[in-house]
Amino acid sequence: MAFAFLAQTASGQEAKEQARVPTSHANIHETPGSGSALLVIVPKDTVLPVIGRRGEWVQVRLSPELRKTGIVIRWYEGKREIIRRGEHITIGGEDTGWMHDSTVEITPIK
Repeated sequence: MAFAFLAQTASGQEAKEQARVPTSHANIHETPGSGSALLVIVPKDTVLPVIGRRGEWVQVRLSPELRKTGIVIRWYEGKREIIRRGEHITIGGEDTGWMHDSTVEITPIK
């Protein structure tokens, strides 16, 4: 079963690449780094639009459908204010996340 989630970039333009999960699952993190908070674990054959890159990390657009098909960790909680290291920050409700490029196949969107 394949899951495809199409989206536009933040600037409103169509994404030109997509990331497909070829293995049993892949992690989507809050920021580019394996030590970053895990947002959702997506199943094999999930396809997400690539909206950015940083080194070996690709930024993908998240969609409400991932709440039904993925294993949601923190992303589902929705936005809330917390204090981290004495600083007020907002977490949850992200509409993008980061995946290491070794966990996905990147292809052009046709």
